[in-house]
Amino acid sequence: MVLSTAVLDTVEQICHTVADLHGELTRNELVIWTAGNVSARVPGEDLMVIKPSGVSYDELGAEKMVVTDLYGELVHGSLAPSSDTAAHAYVYRHMPEVGGVVHTHSTYATAWAARGEPIPCVLTMIADEFGGEIPVGPFAMIGDDSIGRGIVETLRGSRSPAVLMRNHGPFTVGKDARSAVKAAVMVEDVARTVHIAHQLGNPMPLKQEDIDRLHERYRNVYGQQEAR
Repeated sequence: MVLSTAVLDTVEQICHTVADLHGELTRNELVIWTAGNVSARVPGEDLMVIKPSGVSYDELGAEKMVVTDLYGELVHGSLAPSSDTAAHAYVYRHMPEVGGVVHTHSTYATAWAARGEPIPCVLTMIADEFGGEIPVGPFAMIGDDSIGRGIVETLRGSRSPAVLMRNHGPFTVGKDARSAVKAAVMVEDVARTVHIAHQLGNPMPLKQEDIDRLHERYRNVYGQQEAR
């Protein structure tokens, strides 16, 4: 596939963004060694930018990022794409509203995934960001689109931007890659807090009507709103 100059310019910008966001994974201690990945959809194109496979985080500059189509086939770049590329590609094909996907093996969220247990909605932060419990997706093998299928099937029935893939770890989605990274940071934070709460006793679940009100406020009132 030959990319036009305009598309290449957009891809270059996204490569810089995705490379910088991988730095957020290490800064927030969500990954070790070469595990984990961030990807971003190329707007208006059936393409995505993703981390190359097995490359150390301290070597991940924009020039190392790779571009694939939405079936995981390499389109631009000299390195092999992440082993999770097929999963990311499946999400983009079937969730057109998603502009970014993140996968980590962050300690506490992955511990919940190992238990095959959703994180209950016992904190206002969980209601805000995730709109209810953080669900568990099915076990799936790495390498093909099985993980992607599990992510899509689970998140289609949830307001959560995060899913704990059983015996694997968290995947998060967002309107763009930065939003997906934010969700990855937050899912680890609440996973740790709820784990500690369980050690102290039985956490108190929020009422559904309160969850709904909190989530609506967070989406439509919290932060700086655009002038209308």
